[in-house]
Amino acid sequence: TRKRAPHSIYSLARDLYLVRLPRCIAACDISNLGKEHAVGSIVYFTDGRPRKAEYRRMRIKSIKGQDDFSMMKEIVGRYFVHLAENQKEYPDLLLIDGGKGQLNAALDALRELNLADQQTASLAKRFEEVYLPGRSEPLSIPKTSSSIRLLQRIRDEAHRFAVTYHRKLRSRKLEESELDSIPGVGKKRKMDLLAAFGSLEAIKKASLDDLLAAPYLPQNVARTIREHFKEQVTDE
Repeated sequence: TRKRAPHSIYSLARDLYLVRLPRCIAACDISNLGKEHAVGSIVYFTDGRPRKAEYRRMRIKSIKGQDDFSMMKEIVGRYFVHLAENQKEYPDLLLIDGGKGQLNAALDALRELNLADQQTASLAKRFEEVYLPGRSEPLSIPKTSSSIRLLQRIRDEAHRFAVTYHRKLRSRKLEESELDSIPGVGKKRKMDLLAAFGSLEAIKKASLDDLLAAPYLPQNVARTIREHFKEQVTDE
C-alpha cells in the first residue's frame, strides 16, 4: 500500500476543489524568447517530489511566431498522446504555467482528445494567481499556504527545465553557424567536429595537432580551421 500523501497534497486537493487527490502532478511551461527555438517542457512530481525520469521536453513544431496559447495547446496535446501511446497513467493534476488564456488553450487540447475530465489548473506568474476551468476569477488562496508553495515549486521547476533546453538549443545554433563560415566544413563535418571536441569553445582552443588527430578531418581543413580561429584571437 502507498504511504500517506504529504499534508501539502491534501491542502491542494481542498484549495482547488479536486475530486481526486493530486499525488501525481504534471506541469507544462513554454520558453519562447524570440522567433526561433520555442520549446515546451513537462515536469512530473509524485507526492511533491520530482520524478525526473518522467520529464519531457519538446520543440514547438506547428506554430510560427510568438503565439503562447497555440504553443501550450500543442504541447499539452502531444504530451497526452505520448502518455496514451506508451500506456502511461495520466497525472492526477495538470498544472499550466500561465493565466486564463494558457489554461483555456490546454483545455482545448484535452477536449479534442476526449479528456475533458482531466483535473487542470493554472498558476499565473504576475500575482501568483490560481485559475480553474469554468471560473473567470482566480481563487483566493493565502500566499503562505502549503498548497500555493507546492504549485510554485513545481511551476518553477517546469520553467527551469524549459529555459535550460532553450539555452542549449540556442548555443548549439550559434556553434553551428560559426563553423558554417569555414571553407571545407560542411554539415556532416561540423557535426563530427562538435562530437569529437564537445563544443565550439574546445574547437577554438584546439592546437593544430589536436585538429590533425581528429577523425575524418583532412589535413588541409584542419589547418584552415586553426588559421580561422587564430585570426579571431589576434583580432580580439
